[in-house]
Amino acid sequence: MLSQPHRALSRRGFLVASAASGAALGLAAGPARAGTRPRPFGRYGSPADRRDPRTLYVHPGGAGDFTTVRDAVAAATGTGYTLVIAPGVYRQTVAVDPARTEMTWIGASEEPRDVVIVYDNAAGTPKPGGGTHGTTGSATTTVQADGFTARWITFANDWLRADHPDITGTQAVALKVQGDRSAFHHCRFLGHQDTLYADSMALGTFARQYFAHCYAEGDVDFVFGRATAVFDHCHFRTLNRTDLPAAPYGFVFAPSTAGANPLGYLVTRSRVSSEAPDAYFKLARPWVPSSDTTARPMLTVRDTWLGPGIDAVAPYTNMASGYPWQSMRFTEYRNTGPGAVMSVPENRPQLTRAQAASHTRQTYLGDWRPCA
Repeated sequence: MLSQPHRALSRRGFLVASAASGAALGLAAGPARAGTRPRPFGRYGSPADRRDPRTLYVHPGGAGDFTTVRDAVAAATGTGYTLVIAPGVYRQTVAVDPARTEMTWIGASEEPRDVVIVYDNAAGTPKPGGGTHGTTGSATTTVQADGFTARWITFANDWLRADHPDITGTQAVALKVQGDRSAFHHCRFLGHQDTLYADSMALGTFARQYFAHCYAEGDVDFVFGRATAVFDHCHFRTLNRTDLPAAPYGFVFAPSTAGANPLGYLVTRSRVSSEAPDAYFKLARPWVPSSDTTARPMLTVRDTWLGPGIDAVAPYTNMASGYPWQSMRFTEYRNTGPGAVMSVPENRPQLTRAQAASHTRQTYLGDWRPCA
């Protein structure tokens, strides 16, 4: 069953207020029962009652092994570590390198609003040693290791265009994930441009990723990259904009699937809602990066509700005139909602029933079965 709509929480003012006052994100614990001790790690043990030697506990107030997620990751050398993260707003950048395989992050309260990892770099943000971060360097969290799993975590980038009118590189990534067998359950991805970067480590590497019951919001290309990624029962929300005089305000998906990869993005049993005026957003545009001019972006959206914010007449557009979306692999199947109305059929390529049989989670993920 699809989750209920989420209030948009990516605005910097909200997250800053949350950091100062945990109650704004529901971080404050309810009244403790008389005679009981608080359990900041919920049902996942504690440093005094550790599940196993490879379980590490993170608590901003010092009740865990570490006070930051970054320090816990640094200590988790090797494979198979679990980080249990107590409620809090963790303002930091975090990177999981390829050597830290089979790592799991768990939001201890099992409510993704409670555990927020956030920072505010953009592509055009100057670096201390000179130059700028670029899109990849803007990521709040970067995951390169295979076998990564996250549950009940919010990944956010609260950089705002309005605060930095002098910066033209406005890409600001909340999460860049590149590893194979990367799974995210009940997570949130908050940002504006380039929020969720579902990618791979190299052009010839076909990384499989699975997002289940997740929420992502943004405006320009806010789900993008070349991974083979399945979005199952997810909610995508397009944000309003006051800096543009007319439509389009942005694009939900911008896949950059390698031409040799038979499988790109699959969106299934999901929903797309909007804060913007009706028809002000495109569903997708193909990204053919300069580093891979042979890319042939692939996106299949099926059994998904598309709200009125999507331009039903022309849901797809070009990112560059030399790579028209019609030459890419954009298809739909059995979508519903006002944004899915087939008013101009040639603008909405549809799968046949026989073709749709091969566009499933099982086909895209192969022999990998991420647990629910």
